[in-house]
Amino acid sequence: MAELKRKQYNKELSKNVFENQLVTRENSGLSYIELRLLTIESGGVYEESLTDLEVCAVVLTGKATITEGQHCFNNIGTRDDVFEKIPTDSVYVSAGKTYQVTTETEARILLCYAPSTLDLPTQLIAAADNTVEKRGIYQNKRMVHNIMDDQSTVSDKLIVVEVFTDSGNWSSYPPHKHDQDNLPVESFLEETYYHEMNPRQGFVFQRVYTDDRSLDETMAVENGDVVIVPKGYHPVSVPDGYDGYYLNIMAGPTKKWKFHNDPDHEWILSRT
Repeated sequence: MAELKRKQYNKELSKNVFENQLVTRENSGLSYIELRLLTIESGGVYEESLTDLEVCAVVLTGKATITEGQHCFNNIGTRDDVFEKIPTDSVYVSAGKTYQVTTETEARILLCYAPSTLDLPTQLIAAADNTVEKRGIYQNKRMVHNIMDDQSTVSDKLIVVEVFTDSGNWSSYPPHKHDQDNLPVESFLEETYYHEMNPRQGFVFQRVYTDDRSLDETMAVENGDVVIVPKGYHPVSVPDGYDGYYLNIMAGPTKKWKFHNDPDHEWILSRT
C-alpha cells in the first residue's frame, strides 16, 4: 500500500507558481481522488486542461481570479488565514475543460479532483453558499464548512468540506469508516485530509485502521501535511494549545456519505 502521509514541499511549476502537494491516482493507490496544493505569488498564472477529472478549486487564502471559457470569477477569496474560521470561495469546473487561475497578490489554492464523465456547468461556489455546522459535545467539538456535500448538484463525484477542531478536541470521532459499497447501509468513499495547525509549529495525531488491523497506522501530522485514507476508520486528535484545520476531499462510485461507526466506540454518542 502507498504511504498514507505526504509532507509539504515547494516545487516551482512556472514563474511565481509553486506546487506544495500532489496526490495522483498513480502515486497514491487511490482510484477516485487527486489533489494539488498551489502557492501562487503576485502575477502568477496557472492553467490546466482537464481530461477525465472534474475539479473544485478552493481559495484557501488570498484572492484569485479563475476563468473558464466565458466564465470569469474576479478577485475571489475571503481570508488571509484559514483560522479566521470564515467560509471561502471556490470554483467548480467539469472534466474536459480548460481553466486558468491568476493572482495579483499571493494566494494558496487547493485543487480537488475526481473522475467524471458529466459535462456540468462551471460554477462559483460563494462563501455565502457554504453551509456551516457545529458538531459534537464535550471534547468532540468541531465546526464544519460544507463547500460541496453529498446533496450538492454542482459536482458529479466530489464532496469537499472544511473542518475546524479546537484545542484539546477530537475530530472524525467516534472513529467511522465508509469503505463498503453497500448502500443504504454504507457507501464507498475514498478520502484525503489536508491539515493546517495554529500556531504553525503544532501537530495532530491521526490514526487510520481497519477492523482486522491489516491497516493500522498512527501518524504525527504537521502543518501542510496530507493524509490519505483509502479505507478504514480515521480519527484525528488535536493537542492542548493548538487548533486544527483540515480540508477533506471524498469521492467514490456514488456521491453519498453514509458511514459506519466503530462499534467499540459508538457508545460515546449516547452521552448527554
